[in-house]
Amino acid sequence: MTPTDIAPRGGVWPAAKRGMDVLCAALLLLLLSPLLLVLALAVWADSGRPVLYFQDRLGRGGRVFRMAKFRTMQVGKESAVELNEDGSLKIRQNDARITRIGHFLRRYSLDELPQLTNVLRGDMSLVGPRPDLPFHREYYDAEQARKLLVRPGITGLAQVSGRNSLPWGDRLRLDVEYVNGSSFPLDLRILLLTVLRVVRPDGIYGERASGAKG
Repeated sequence: MTPTDIAPRGGVWPAAKRGMDVLCAALLLLLLSPLLLVLALAVWADSGRPVLYFQDRLGRGGRVFRMAKFRTMQVGKESAVELNEDGSLKIRQNDARITRIGHFLRRYSLDELPQLTNVLRGDMSLVGPRPDLPFHREYYDAEQARKLLVRPGITGLAQVSGRNSLPWGDRLRLDVEYVNGSSFPLDLRILLLTVLRVVRPDGIYGERASGAKG
């Protein structure tokens, strides 16, 4: 299945959602600009430049785009990819490549904040399926490929349902479930749950932990 085989989903809600995404992303970038500056300085002070890390990801309709994040790994070591048996990325808490500030950024999902610029550019939405790496498309079946009907999101149904603690197949199922039932109430629910997940992080490294991450 090629990118041209997947036509982006149309309709009233997707069109209205795009306007809300632009408005909210612009407002958040303005309000969070002091925090973004502090985080950028923290990354620079901890491990130097570059402060941002860009990675190719699968977008709406199968188009590949460059997703922005605060860099959380040592310079030059971000490109090495380890896979689990189901094809998902292996994310380990004790990964020696992760910087000191990187652990903090990942714990509270602060490394994802630069993706607000991706929302403004039209690559992403605030809410939607998380974008996979381009080669992951080879693992999709016809049903799972439906996640490419909409813009990927900074947060999504799979993220508020367990993040990396879920098997990759379950994450893809939730992504498709979101696409099939996408609506304003669902997006609002996911955004509210995302705030709770940031306050009480869970499932970041593929396993449920006790204490503050429970």
